[in-house]
Amino acid sequence: MVMVLSPLFLVFMLDLGLTPQTLAQNDAYRGFLRKHYDPSPTGHDDRYCNTMMERRNMTRPCKDTNTFIHGNSDDIRAVCDDRNGEPYRNGLRRSRSPFQVTTCRHRGGSPRPPCRYRAFRANRVIVIRCRDGFPIHLEENFIPPRP
Repeated sequence: MVMVLSPLFLVFMLDLGLTPQTLAQNDAYRGFLRKHYDPSPTGHDDRYCNTMMERRNMTRPCKDTNTFIHGNSDDIRAVCDDRNGEPYRNGLRRSRSPFQVTTCRHRGGSPRPPCRYRAFRANRVIVIRCRDGFPIHLEENFIPPRP
């Protein structure tokens, strides 16, 4: 009975699109969300950054800079296509509309914990790299041009 179910189960899984490549892509997207997505921030101050960087495991060693995007994850995914994104350069995508973000910058000193961060709030466009319609990298160095 188990031998009969195994091929059927494999066909079912392949029909769902759960191939190793899809699973790896989902891992990259989950990593992006872990590092850069916080839909409902409890604050935008230094304490927020200190808490979030530690909670998201980016303090061993202290990560220099990290940006959290606030809002709806579907809006971020829409940057990967023409609903809310446009080609930028080197395969990156730029959002057509701004996002509320909090950028956390390490204050310096030792790269070992305890890490202390300074928070910078902004409402700006984001630049991301996408794979198969999912964001996998946030371009931290993007500074939007002034209008």
